[in-house]
Parts: sequence; C-alpha cells; structure tokens
Amino acid sequence: MTDQLKLNRQARASGVSAFPLVHIAKSRPLSRRTFLAGTGIASIGLPLLEAMSPSIGQRALAVAAEQQQSPKRFVAMCATLGFHTPSLFPETEGRDFELTPYLEKLADHRDQITLLSGLSHPQQQGNNGHASELTWLTAAQRPGLAGFKNTVSLDQLIAQQIGVQTRYPYLALSTSGRSMSWTSNGVEIPGMTSPSKLFAALFIDGTADEIEAEMNGLRRGKSILDTIGGRARELQRTVGRRDQEKVDEYLTAVRSLEKRLLQSEDWVRRPKPHVDAQRPTDVADKNDAIAKQRLLYDLIVMALQTDSTRTITYQLSGMNAVPAIPGVSNDWHGLSHHGKDPEKISELQKIEQAEFEVLGEFLTKLRAIEENGKSLLDHTAVMFGSNLGNASAHDWHNLPLVVAGGGYAHGAYVAHDATDNTPLSNLYVEFAQRMGVEIDQFGSSTAAGVRGLNRPG
Repeated sequence: MTDQLKLNRQARASGVSAFPLVHIAKSRPLSRRTFLAGTGIASIGLPLLEAMSPSIGQRALAVAAEQQQSPKRFVAMCATLGFHTPSLFPETEGRDFELTPYLEKLADHRDQITLLSGLSHPQQQGNNGHASELTWLTAAQRPGLAGFKNTVSLDQLIAQQIGVQTRYPYLALSTSGRSMSWTSNGVEIPGMTSPSKLFAALFIDGTADEIEAEMNGLRRGKSILDTIGGRARELQRTVGRRDQEKVDEYLTAVRSLEKRLLQSEDWVRRPKPHVDAQRPTDVADKNDAIAKQRLLYDLIVMALQTDSTRTITYQLSGMNAVPAIPGVSNDWHGLSHHGKDPEKISELQKIEQAEFEVLGEFLTKLRAIEENGKSLLDHTAVMFGSNLGNASAHDWHNLPLVVAGGGYAHGAYVAHDATDNTPLSNLYVEFAQRMGVEIDQFGSSTAAGVRGLNRPG
C-alpha cells in the first residue's frame, strides 16, 4: 500500500475536519484530510485559524504603549432591514439640506456628519432578498448564488494591517449573532451579542488559573502550527510548481499567525484597562432592540476610548417580532415590507427614528471624550447605513449612508446619481487609506474616495 493510500485511510478513520489548503492535481486527488492525518489534531481549518476569537488567536503586542498622536479608528454599522429613505433623504443637496424626520435625531451633530445617497455595490442580486447583507463590507457579487464565495471584509483588511497595535485587532458585534466581518478565505466571523461578555473580555482580568489556561491554549496553538507547517513543507516537495506557490502562500499565512500568537502572550499577562463602570446586565427582553443597541454602543465607546481595538463592526439586525417600542404593534420585518401602506410606514418610522435617536446618543458620547485636543469622534470614522436602499422591494441600489467624524469636512448631503450609482467600494478605499492601509482598489472600486467626503487640508 502506498504512503498516500495509508494517509487517506488514516484520515477517514480519524474523522479529521477538512482543511481548505489547495487542490493538488494528481491522477488520484489528494484528500484535504490527508494533510492533517497523523498529527493528532482533532479538528482544524485555515478559516478557523484566521478567524480565531480575540481571546486566543488575534491579540498582539502594541507597537508603542505611548503615542504622540491619537490613533485613527473605524466603526461600520449596518441596519439590515434598511430605512424608509423618504424619511431620511432631504429634497435639497448641499450644506443647506433640510432636517428630515430621521436627521432631526442627529441635529446636534449636523457639523460632524455627511449624508450620502446614490452609492451601491454592483451585482448584489442573490439567493434571497436579504443576501446583500453578506457583502455590505466585502463587495463580492451575486451573494448566496451557485459558486458564490465571499471575500475579505473591509474591517478585516484594516485589522490585518493595524491589528497588532491593540489587544483586540477587531471587534465584530451584532444584535443577532450574524456579522458583517469576513476573513480573507470568505468565512463569516460570528458576531458577539452579549454586552456583559464583551465588558468582561475588555475590562475584567482573569484569575491566575484562567491566565495560565489561556497561555496553555496559545502554546498549543503554536504546537499545532509547528506540526502543520512541517507537513506543508513536506507536501511542497511533492507537488508541481503551481501548487508549490499555493502551499507557499499558505505557509506565509501560518508564519503570520505564529507571529500573532507570540505577540499574544504579552497581552495575556498585561492588566486590562480600568474603566469607571460596572459590568452591564444583558437586556432580558429579547424584543427590546433599542435597549440592546444602546448598551452595545456604550461598550463601543469604552473600547475605543481605552484603545482596546481600533476596528469595529456592528450588525443591527431587525426581527420577525414586534419590537418593544411605543406605538409599534406589528413585527419589524413585516413593516419593512410596507408596500406603501401609510399605517405600516407610520409604525416603521417609529422604529427607525428610535434607531437614529440612539445613534445620536452614541455620537454625543464620542464627542464628549477629549483626546489630544480633539474629540474621540474626530479620531473615529463612523459609517452607519444599510445594505438595502428600498427594503420593501429588497432593492440594493441607492443605499442610505451616514458618515460621521473621522476628521472629514462634514455638514452636507451629497446625492450621487440614484440610477447610475457610484461604487460604494470607492468609499471603502478612502476609509482603508485613512487607516494606513496602502491600497488603491477594493472590490468594485473605480476611484479612491467619493464626491463630497474630503479630509481637511
């Protein structure tokens, strides 16, 4: 029996999970399980390694504990059931735009926001009307259809570049457990939903036993990588040139992760920052969507203020239930498909006005925190919007987007062509460059930046 057959048989017997490395073109295809056979690893995959939870795999040593300049931050928040845009978009473009019912909730921050319309990702028709939420931060096309594989999300691209500078390279938060964040292998990173658990991760130091257990986990991770790296190098000597290049790319990823694991050891032993706040209690009412949003907003502010992370995503999912909001008696998802029914629109407006109200509270808190002579909002680019332009029709064109803070010249409504939309990815290139990521293209971008959003001087 050949060594290849032995390895395949061992893999089938051990039940090792599939490892998405490369496809090796041989007369008898090499099982992906073969690669880990005999290593003693029960279950592992590259997406798991790239998307390790921040408690183990993606903490890293800060480049400098003290910084002369305030770091830049980025927060992206997507309301997946969209907004009733006639209640958001003004009639007048420019700096003299009128305050619509939703913008009234942001009136105190008029000088720190830019409202954008006429942007979208192309080819977002998917396997269902809500599939575009999968690609809001990736710009991958035809979400959920046959052959679809997602691409890296903007926040993860940024985290890959600057994540080593903070305890947590990123935070992926959610009201539902879904997430806007996707690894470079197109794997969704689950969203954290519990404010209580998030607070503990950010600000509560573990016991000596817990710290040692975490250190053991890190050591085990390095041991696994040593084993995988050795097997990959063996494999590299037996395959053709094209597959050797693919294995080399994989080994580069392994070495990068090894570096992050080494850096993580320092963070495990460092005390977490102290905040003058008590650990919050999670919202008991599962239908109190606004209270959940408000509580996670508060945690986002503290995470940014303590420089625990500089990249955050927050998926604001709706629900197939009646939200606990006065005057609302129908389920949220059903109201989003209002079909222009005035009574449904009236209830939907109450929900969405509440969303903009807590967004206004969030911006107020960021503005109230001074950092090196400016506000925390000045150092934080906040993008708040949706993957749907008309949720009632599942239309993914003409997306509603509010950009706040970040040092941009704000105070205007900028209406791009509502029919021939500007690529939303153009905006993402600008956000990435602001965060220090040297790219000139992302997704379907055709330029770096969009009309109407400029950094001063």
